[in-house]
Amino acid sequence: MTGVGAGSPPPKAEGKAEGEAEGEAKGKAEGKAEAVLRVLAARGVEVSEAAARRVTSCTDTDVLDTWLDRAITATDAEELFAE
Repeated sequence: MTGVGAGSPPPKAEGKAEGEAEGEAKGKAEGKAEAVLRVLAARGVEVSEAAARRVTSCTDTDVLDTWLDRAITATDAEELFAE
């Protein structure tokens, strides 16, 4: 008989926790992407559909944080993506 080791969560609970963590990360990324676009809109910076898609499809919160910082001073949406 094989069993779950002492102190280890059952596989179902482990999968649920992973799913919740992924959902939380996705929600954070979506919120940051929304903030980037909102800052640009509030500043009157035009955002092309392609740029908006790039922002909203990004799941890397570090990249989104960089873009949010750049959105504060950008005069063009493409400035967000400068290397």
